[in-house]
Amino acid sequence: MNNDQSMEKIWTKSFVFIFLSNFFLFLTFYALLTTLPIFVLEELSGSETQAGLVATIFLLSAIIVRPFSGRLLGDFGKKKMLIISMLLFMASSFLYIGINSLYLLLALRFFHGIWFSIASTATGAIAADIVPETRRGEGLGYYVMSQNIAVVVGPFIGLTLLQVTTFQNLFLVLSVLMVGAIVFTSLVSDPTAAKPSKRKLSVSDLFDGKALPIAAVASLIAFSYSAILSFISIYAKSIGLIEAASYFYVLFAAAMLLSRPFVGRLFDRVGPNIVIYPSIGLFAAGLLVLSIVQSPMMLFLSAILVGLGYGTVVPCLQTLAIQSAGKGRSAHATATFFTLFDTGVATGSYVLGLIATNFGFQQLYITTGIFMIVVVFAYKLMMKKRKETEVKNYKPVKIG
Repeated sequence: MNNDQSMEKIWTKSFVFIFLSNFFLFLTFYALLTTLPIFVLEELSGSETQAGLVATIFLLSAIIVRPFSGRLLGDFGKKKMLIISMLLFMASSFLYIGINSLYLLLALRFFHGIWFSIASTATGAIAADIVPETRRGEGLGYYVMSQNIAVVVGPFIGLTLLQVTTFQNLFLVLSVLMVGAIVFTSLVSDPTAAKPSKRKLSVSDLFDGKALPIAAVASLIAFSYSAILSFISIYAKSIGLIEAASYFYVLFAAAMLLSRPFVGRLFDRVGPNIVIYPSIGLFAAGLLVLSIVQSPMMLFLSAILVGLGYGTVVPCLQTLAIQSAGKGRSAHATATFFTLFDTGVATGSYVLGLIATNFGFQQLYITTGIFMIVVVFAYKLMMKKRKETEVKNYKPVKIG
């Protein structure tokens, strides 16, 4: 890599605006994901399994729509579809204020998930197009920081507001914050133009085949991560650490943010393996520590380990998926990645909800920690197959 390439600018105006737009989108997503399980238990008198279903149904709609997102973004334009989906996501957020039954909540979650799917695919695809190709690992790592920060700000706002006000006021605040996302979205310059396709919808419009193996590994990570997303607030409340749960997300995000610049450069210069294997190990360690939490300090230790592990491995896998897809396929690769990622979270939210209901939260976190062994073998197999494919398709350049 020469000096001109390594100094290509990442933090352009459009990158900053797409960063902020994605931040507000995920802030609302994480705030709702953290507080709605409590809403189900306390306001709707539901069970832990039903609380998990609230996350599952949201992601189910996202999973159904996500494969079509790449084609939609290509046909109508990434920025145009992003603005439309952001507006409908905001409108959906307002509707939570009037919810008074589990069935209405599930229906709204399904509708809400549709627009989250399109919006999050669009922001990721636009970011991939904006970032210089020679600094894609580092640039997308910085972009994912918008989600990393939202991981702490969203739950922190949600759990803090619930201590001083009602769920209805919380939903109102989150809806108003989405206005910020729409403002920043309008300021983004989309570097690609819409290219309507006249051909019939095909499998390649729904999934990127080259990104699928990497996305499959990410889905396994997501399965275990759903134990954090869907149940950490309920778990903390059950062991008398609900106030400490807010700071769990602070340390979780801080660990991700502090490691991000170093990890992104290491990925670009040395390769993915030196980053991904240790990250999976740290994530597993954090989950196992959660299973034996007895004090705020142990909860905070698990937050740091999970933040370092999960916060590193996911952006690295997303970068690999986009790199595998090649030019002009960033939207399809992003859609493929998040389709499988959301599938992992949705499956985990429901399956792990059953484990929590029948065996308790400690067994839940032991199970997800040990499950990381499966992830290691899956990643190793995927990289082996990828290398074999590259060797098979390699064509030496003829000289003379």
